[in-house]
Amino acid sequence: RNLLDYQMLVIAGGFSYGDDLGSGVIWALNLRERLGDSMAQFIAEGRPVLGICNGFQTLVKSGFLPESAWGTSSIRDVTLTNNAQRHFECRWVYLEANPNSPSLFTQGLDQLLYVPVAHGEGQVQAKDQATFERLWDDGLIALRYVDANGEIVGYPFNPNGSTLNIAGLTNTAGNVLGLMPHPENHVFGWQHPRKHRGERGMMGLGLFKNGIKFA
Repeated sequence: RNLLDYQMLVIAGGFSYGDDLGSGVIWALNLRERLGDSMAQFIAEGRPVLGICNGFQTLVKSGFLPESAWGTSSIRDVTLTNNAQRHFECRWVYLEANPNSPSLFTQGLDQLLYVPVAHGEGQVQAKDQATFERLWDDGLIALRYVDANGEIVGYPFNPNGSTLNIAGLTNTAGNVLGLMPHPENHVFGWQHPRKHRGERGMMGLGLFKNGIKFA
């Protein structure tokens, strides 16, 4: 099938190729070699692309996030690596959308999201502090880990130790978003882990609704 016949792309989570050479590495190579030109055109035309967990790793390591550097010789200045705690993390986390981000996926999300993570390599790292500052200044940090009160805090609310509590990155055009947590695992009220206590809301469905709206 032709990728350009479609209006939105979701690169799903999972442990592609068993993470044998690192999370997302082989899938990123396949993406670049088999669909690179089509992906570049897809993104350049403003079509929404959402990468979740392993899909986020793939977008970063293929060069499509955060700078959409496909087709250039530039070295990636952002990557995803082992969690700071040095072990797999599986827990529910709170996310806050950055109101200054150009991401189309986070538009209008003024409530915290409550979604699970399940990864061993989710720590966002950059080549230097200046890169982190640029990501923040340009609004490319679309989602951050927070506590239930929306405060920036450390582990376990930040499950992987990402600098600036980065949970998701966007490109400058705002149509590509990658995030480590799994919003697809909380799109129904009954998926809330404390539903039996009457807790509801903070679903991840809004990210997908925005994607469809802009597709």
